Amino acid sequence: FSPSVLGTREHWDAAYERELQTFQDIGDTGEIWFGEESMVFLIRWLEKHKVPLDSSVLDIGTGNGVLLVELAKSGYMNLTGIDYSPSAIQLSEKVREKEGMSNIKLKVEDFLAPSAELSGFDICIDKGTFDAVSLDPSDAVGKRKLYVGSLRRVLKPEGFFLITSCNWTKEELLNAFREGFEILEELPTPKFCFGGRIGNSVTALVFQRK
Repeated sequence: FSPSVLGTREHWDAAYERELQTFQDIGDTGEIWFGEESMVFLIRWLEKHKVPLDSSVLDIGTGNGVLLVELAKSGYMNLTGIDYSPSAIQLSEKVREKEGMSNIKLKVEDFLAPSAELSGFDICIDKGTFDAVSLDPSDAVGKRKLYVGSLRRVLKPEGFFLITSCNWTKEELLNAFREGFEILEELPTPKFCFGGRIGNSVTALVFQRK
């Protein structure tokens, strides 16, 4: 697919500035990427596999931070969200404050150039960030490689990586993360029907770091 403004920092800064203003005006947290159902599937997987509640979780490209809030409501205690957009982090801080979830850590970080302290996570979650990286007009292929390298650095060996994508098929994601990761499971996602055929507009996979 072609490069897009959806792959630029300027786009997301502007988008989250609008969402931040909307939240301040009427208290609306903004869009939940891939819908609430996708968050439920992620959390159910963690619960089903009895992932300890004190596991360190990193939300890559946290946006409005709603996923972290839902994880906190489910009992997870060691939660960190990063986003390269300062406006996104401001918004997620407001959402965190509104929900009274003071234990959620939030930081402005570019995942393609992570700071040294961003390491040792048991679980990394991505809902749409790899998609956005893949649309970057400047060297998307190189940036996808940077993303995979960053993931290997910040996720512990044997750690879990849960990714939800609307741009990539299962086979393409398996190829993208073939170095250093193995597939554990495909998660259910919302289905659509078009022309008499039923398919998935979204792919959600669980990998484990080798």
